[in-house]
Amino acid sequence: MSQNDVALMAHLMRRAGFGTTRTELEAYVEKGYENVVDDLVHPERGTPIDEDILERYFGSEGGYVGTWIYRMLNSRCPLQEKMALFWHHVFATGLGKNQHILASTNQIDMLRRVGMGKIRDILLELSKDPAMIFWLDNNENRKGEPNENYGRELLELFSLGVGNYTEDDIKNCALAFTGWTFGQPIPLYPHGYYAPPFLFVEEEHDDSEKTFLGHTGNLNGDDIIDIIAEQPACARFISRHLYNFFVADEPQVPSWNVTPPQDPDAIETLADAFMVSDGHISHVLSVLFNADFFKEARFKKVKSPTELVTGILKLVGTFQGPQPGMAQYAGATQLMGQKLLDPPTVEGWHTGKEWIDGGLLTARVNFAVREVSDASKPGIQDIITRLKNNGNPLSPEAFVESCLEFVGPLPVGDTTRQYLTEFAEAKGDIDFEDAAAAEENQARLVSMLQLIVASREYQLG
Repeated sequence: MSQNDVALMAHLMRRAGFGTTRTELEAYVEKGYENVVDDLVHPERGTPIDEDILERYFGSEGGYVGTWIYRMLNSRCPLQEKMALFWHHVFATGLGKNQHILASTNQIDMLRRVGMGKIRDILLELSKDPAMIFWLDNNENRKGEPNENYGRELLELFSLGVGNYTEDDIKNCALAFTGWTFGQPIPLYPHGYYAPPFLFVEEEHDDSEKTFLGHTGNLNGDDIIDIIAEQPACARFISRHLYNFFVADEPQVPSWNVTPPQDPDAIETLADAFMVSDGHISHVLSVLFNADFFKEARFKKVKSPTELVTGILKLVGTFQGPQPGMAQYAGATQLMGQKLLDPPTVEGWHTGKEWIDGGLLTARVNFAVREVSDASKPGIQDIITRLKNNGNPLSPEAFVESCLEFVGPLPVGDTTRQYLTEFAEAKGDIDFEDAAAAEENQARLVSMLQLIVASREYQLG
């Protein structure tokens, strides 16, 4: 297999999933790029995770996030988890306000279930989601007393973008969703949390004639979503979100109406795929991952905290089976600026370079360095085995090159490469077949890996 094939597949699995082990990567390369993409966009082909086992690790906010991170690491349908994370960012809903863990976790489960289907179905499920209804106050949206919060954000941040609707459209959108609320859940005790159900209260629904985006009639929420899903503006807006998440960092969403996309042709390609497939996200993703603009966009995005944490855990090979301790990684992503289940605002998280501002970068480096510090971890032992098979002894240059290969492959700039090589040269050649030097060699490998994961290049994915 060629180096380019390996590097391209690693790129795909970083973006469409959360990274891979080297063994998994080589198996994917053997399968072929287009075949892997086809499997990724058809998650129903994968073997589902044993839910009975995972149930033992539920129980709290940290418990659920830990379980979600476990899914990211071990799912045979990694794109399904990546899309749940994507929509969690786009449809940002904060637990800090909702204060109902099961409503919030049910929303993530819903995004996992429908997130690769048609945009019409996704937006309809979102509009009936109790966590979203409470987050944007649609439970207070009643006939005669409309609340426009959900109607406004549905158009501005979730589907069309600023400039593609009017204030009257917002007002009539809100009226169409009057009466869409949720019922009270069963009391907490003695059996724990119950989720609140979606509820349509007919007497609170405004059934007057409304005009929305040029369509007039006794419109309800379903009609609004049907109209939105047909709009070219929706195709372009969702396509730009997908480009920003999977291809290259764009400016923050509020500036999109005044800042054009960096690759308008790519956005149009995705928007065309959206329109021709009736808004089927899996089809758009297939076009995206097979496009040259995706294949060439390697290391042009700053990893989110979740991507950094899961990538490191994949590298070191821990948590390949359910076990206590996953919840700590919920705290790790939070320390880096991404508290899963609780985005800071309805805009979601500010991404790109803002992930590595100030102390956030320190938290990222400290986490990565700590996780690779134990040479007994399965992933590091696998690297040692591969280094033994690389021909020994290894020169400092070959040692550096091999480590970069097995960590990524990770291309680095001249300055970083020179620094790594000088560090390796301080102790000369290294022979992983020398049993007497095994402990020292493991320590040298750990030090090299720590330097690599602390590099600026490792922050990109």
